Amino acid sequence: MSRFLQQMLFTLLAVGSSVNAQERSQFTMKSDGPLPISQQGLTVEHADLSFTIYPKDKTISGIGKLTLNSKQQRNYLGINLDNLFTIDKVQINGELVNKNQYANPEGLLLINLPNAVAGQFTVTIHYSGSPREAVKAPWDGGFVWSKTPNNKDWIATAVQGEGCDLFWPCIDNPIGEPKTTTMHITVPKGLVAAANGKLTSITDNGISSTYHWHSDSQLNTYGVALNIAPYEVIKTTFNSQYGNNIPLAFYHLPGNKDKAQKLVDELIAMTQFFERLIGPYPFSQDKIGIAETPHLGMEHQTINAYGNQYKADKYGFDWLMFHEFAHEWFANQLTNKNANAMWLHEGFGAYMHPVYEQYLLGDAAYMSHMYDMRLKIRNKAPIASKELMTVEGVYQEELGGPGADIYAKAPWVLHTLRNMIGDTHFFQATRELVYGTSNPIPGNIKPVLADTNDFLHIVNRITGQDFTWFFDVYFYQAKLPKIKMTRTDTSVTLYWQTPNDLPFNMPIDIAINGKITRLTMEKVHTIAVSKYDLVTIDPKSKVLFELPHVADYQTYMEKLNN
Repeated sequence: MSRFLQQMLFTLLAVGSSVNAQERSQFTMKSDGPLPISQQGLTVEHADLSFTIYPKDKTISGIGKLTLNSKQQRNYLGINLDNLFTIDKVQINGELVNKNQYANPEGLLLINLPNAVAGQFTVTIHYSGSPREAVKAPWDGGFVWSKTPNNKDWIATAVQGEGCDLFWPCIDNPIGEPKTTTMHITVPKGLVAAANGKLTSITDNGISSTYHWHSDSQLNTYGVALNIAPYEVIKTTFNSQYGNNIPLAFYHLPGNKDKAQKLVDELIAMTQFFERLIGPYPFSQDKIGIAETPHLGMEHQTINAYGNQYKADKYGFDWLMFHEFAHEWFANQLTNKNANAMWLHEGFGAYMHPVYEQYLLGDAAYMSHMYDMRLKIRNKAPIASKELMTVEGVYQEELGGPGADIYAKAPWVLHTLRNMIGDTHFFQATRELVYGTSNPIPGNIKPVLADTNDFLHIVNRITGQDFTWFFDVYFYQAKLPKIKMTRTDTSVTLYWQTPNDLPFNMPIDIAINGKITRLTMEKVHTIAVSKYDLVTIDPKSKVLFELPHVADYQTYMEKLNN
């Protein structure tokens, strides 16, 4: 450690005791972004997490033991943990660290190691306190302390925006995904704790019960979740087309068994769809899992949070459960390297909705949903960035992020790409993006970290073409390309106008009196027509480009709602 870094660390240690632990740290409230020096070169081999939950006081006590691997020798270490918690003790390889050798004033627990470490070592953190309470989960992260209709405790966590450090010590970054995880959750007698992976055992402590869970799958850091209620559970087995049998569990509130069973049937159909179109369920060694929650939902790996109150939508299935389950492929198996490619999670997840509707109901349902999304595209910021971003910076439009466009514009970009390269190439590219291979096999699936550029390289290789121009305009520019058209009594002239005059080789269909012709659009095109001819641009709605009537409609609706 350099003299400067050593002095900086000890300055933080010295002032740490003077910081009011109840002052909310802005560092804690942000997730992802640039990796601190104190965490660079680390991987998380295993996370062993123990939680004791005290619903009456809305407090928890926890022990987080992380098995880390360091690429280089280090004398200090940073671990993310909300500064609302009191840190009772810290151990390195089982050796107690003096209290004056660690501090957590801002939510990055800095530890001056008793001895330099390299390779594999463990850090164990004992902590306790009142975790941040989510005001409006899942959009606002933290613990949800609620009651069932029968006035029993109903508790859940949801931390996507703010990160794993809201309730367990972690590296709050995609590189911090633990390769395996064990959880021990102690709750008052009568409550059930549903979590990630497989339930290995339950310990009866008399007035409490401890639920032991283990996952052999690499866990998305914000996907680690606690779900606690007087749950009942429906268990069955999903028979995969790949020949393996996967445990399926739905943890529901008492009295909801019949409604939950209907969703289990839907979930089986959804899994069949994803396996046919994308590939094998990625976490077959654990389970397919759903837990009924007091908030709307979240893509918690192998224990998806569901709180849509068993509502079917106009397409005949539960959209919320579908969306969260889609994230098992697009967020949990495939995880973005940084939040600047969050569209890989939300864009693909959202696009799978109309694709599933097309699969079930045909093209009318697909295009109906696509048009609904088209009306919501805002074009305030690019949907991807080449600069590192925080999760908050992506989801909040007021902070300069794309906001809801990763749910609306990104699916339209994927729709456009699919129409351009065809279904075979599109779904092959998607499969390779998700699994890192075109031939994924259950039991041999490894998690993938990727970004927008990785997807570009896959598309280029599979198609044998260079789609840099496509990605530059659609992903890295806020505004949409425009088709400029002028018409006379004898002709119509068309050409593309793009943000910053970027090259754009998108072909476009044009219908003249119903007869469709494809224009390459690499240059200005002039076509002979009479003033009576009906000219329709992109008659099958294959391409995303600026439509003035959409902007007019959005302006009208904003005025109407204000």
